[in-house]
Amino acid sequence: MNTPLTSDTDAPVDIPDGRVGDREGRAYAPLLALTNFGSYMAILTPIMLTLPLKIQDVVGPDEAAGAFGLVAAIGAVFAIICNPLAGRLSDRTVSRFGRRRPWILGGAIGGVLSLYLIASANSLWMIILGWCLVEIFINSAQAAANATVADQVPDARRGLVSGLVGFGLPIALLVGSIVVNVFTGYIERFVVPGILMLLFSAFFVAVLRDKQIERSSVPRFSLKEFGMSFVFNPRKAPDFGWVWLSRFAIMFGYSGINTYTVYLLIDRFQIGGAELTGLIVANNLASCIMTIISSVVFGVLSDRLRNRRAFVALGSVLIAAGLLLIAFGPAPIWITIASAILGLGGGGFFAVDLALATETLPHKKDTAKDLGVLAITNGLPQSIAPAIAPAIIGLGVTLSINGYQLLYGIGAVVAVLGAVFVYRVKGVR
Repeated sequence: MNTPLTSDTDAPVDIPDGRVGDREGRAYAPLLALTNFGSYMAILTPIMLTLPLKIQDVVGPDEAAGAFGLVAAIGAVFAIICNPLAGRLSDRTVSRFGRRRPWILGGAIGGVLSLYLIASANSLWMIILGWCLVEIFINSAQAAANATVADQVPDARRGLVSGLVGFGLPIALLVGSIVVNVFTGYIERFVVPGILMLLFSAFFVAVLRDKQIERSSVPRFSLKEFGMSFVFNPRKAPDFGWVWLSRFAIMFGYSGINTYTVYLLIDRFQIGGAELTGLIVANNLASCIMTIISSVVFGVLSDRLRNRRAFVALGSVLIAAGLLLIAFGPAPIWITIASAILGLGGGGFFAVDLALATETLPHKKDTAKDLGVLAITNGLPQSIAPAIAPAIIGLGVTLSINGYQLLYGIGAVVAVLGAVFVYRVKGVR
């Protein structure tokens, strides 16, 4: 893999767009969905379940919530940096294997090795190092993989493809929780999801029609270009700016706040061990079923109705409702019902999320870079939420209410803002 490293221009980069035909190949969409499924499982199984448990074993239950916030926040910073940077570099990669393949496969390999490092860690700082590497490698792979949607898929089919990609997330959480329930050792719990990610990535790379570009067509990459990897001009691309804000608000609740569910269940219902992991499996199963249904149905409907914003707004409201039910549900069964509502909302959102993003890109020639900037909304909420969560939980105790209920209530309010922001988008229905 070879990427030119210096430049003297800050204009939109004129790079071949990588389109390889009028329609993607038959195997493209299902294998992209499997690739995202593998990546989601490898990164979300730890953040939602095994990483909190591992940290609690290393530092003890009294320090676990604060330590988890530290690990998640630091790792998210690397995700914020690496997703857009890897996207921009993949746009410019000159390789006989194509632009995207080296990043997809290389990121998957690095991700597996990093997960093994966490599993074998015996100190908090080793866990932090391993998690930072996981964020670097897997986010780089995802940035390149998702950029192939704009490379390969016509606008009229992006809702369907986005829906197929979207329902990989809840299935990933379900399968990941089953892996955790089946295996007792941390090596298997961390590494098995990573190996599945690597296998699916290899299958996708094998069939991907990844167009090669000539070195002469790629401008050199300067420090200024490096800095521009993380920004865009919202005045010149206001729709993309509102999509960014909408996605940040929704992901703050869906993935930023929701990562504390394990600790909430332990705190509110005093459960642990096999009972805890069994409840997580039930929750993820409920979420998975509803997300699969809503992802496919809403993705197809958004193509036929040519309307993206309504499904994003509906998804944000349902996610907020699920968070409130998690916060105030009186028994564990209500947490499972809340998970189903979260799945329904998440499916509606993820069904059109990628399609809406690709239709509001500032520059078609910088597809992976701009999608990488959008992907900051994956990492930034996971940095901010853990950073403020201990203070919010502590405030709840001061106010004589459950701190986790206050945390999830704030997440619900922020998630609803996603519906408000998306209706500021004017160029796409």
